[in-house]
Amino acid sequence: MTNQKYILDENHNLVPVELLVWAEWFENRENRQVAIDEINGTRVSTVFMGIDHNFSDEGGPLLFETMTFGSGEEIQERYHTWDEALAGHKKILTTLEAKK
Repeated sequence: MTNQKYILDENHNLVPVELLVWAEWFENRENRQVAIDEINGTRVSTVFMGIDHNFSDEGGPLLFETMTFGSGEEIQERYHTWDEALAGHKKILTTLEAKK
């Protein structure tokens, strides 16, 4: 795992950057929010983290995360790309909807 920082371009592609560029870009929450929804009293939030959370030597950087809040059954999933993160977010919404 590296200590590399990333931001996203306008097409949601990863751009490796230096710390100060990352910090300035990261201040704007809108840059980081992939999706946020509430279903059956549970908030589902998917964000771009900008720092690799892959703590193994296998696979690419894990830079996106979906978490649930308020359901009593907390879910956390991490992803490599914006598209994977968005698909994962939708999958969790579908799972929570089925439990209704």
